[in-house]
Amino acid sequence: MANRFRENKLYFYLSDDELLRLNKRTAALGIQNRSNYIRKMILDGYCVQLDLKEIREMVSLLRRMSNNLNQYARMANATGSIYEKDIQDIQDKQEELWLMMKKILQEIAGVQ
Repeated sequence: MANRFRENKLYFYLSDDELLRLNKRTAALGIQNRSNYIRKMILDGYCVQLDLKEIREMVSLLRRMSNNLNQYARMANATGSIYEKDIQDIQDKQEELWLMMKKILQEIAGVQ
């Protein structure tokens, strides 16, 4: 392939047991590409699988909050006012995001 980033090819052999272990490790980490796994292990010596459930949830909350802010801005521009309930809703969502971020940062700080 002319546009290949990695041009050097390595060949090596594995026993049936070694191949089975390689397949189990890549499956346990959810890695689809064995070449990526082998490259990562050769260069760094480890692979880390992150559970990003909280971050995905936080991104979803940020998207919803951004949509709400846009709707409130349109309403304020159209009517010249905004309801106190809407402002409280924004503040509640903001507090929820801060609590989630604090939890995520504490979990990351505990990773060694």
